[in-house]
Amino acid sequence: MRKPRDFDSELRALDNRARQIKQAKLQQLGELVIATGADALPVEQLAGALLAAVSASDMIVREGWRQRGAAYFQRQGKARGGARSRAASAAAADSGAAPTGSAAGAE
Repeated sequence: MRKPRDFDSELRALDNRARQIKQAKLQQLGELVIATGADALPVEQLAGALLAAVSASDMIVREGWRQRGAAYFQRQGKARGGARSRAASAAAADSGAAPTGSAAGAE
């Protein structure tokens, strides 16, 4: 006879994992803001820049931003031994963009 599944504990585990992922994403976003120096901007200015980026529909402009971001992570990766570059490649792969560096990938 099969052991009955405990759906409640499975749902709690999934909920906990979702919270962990959300918290990690939030922490990475904060680290990105600090690493790029954007923490020196007034909050309103940073929010405005992010809103403009989200609402931009011109794919050429967005591709330019992506390339500039990829170049930033490649410079940071070379300066820190490649760890950031691999993380950026993994993040790009997760978001659907093509990885720009060596795709070693974490997790």
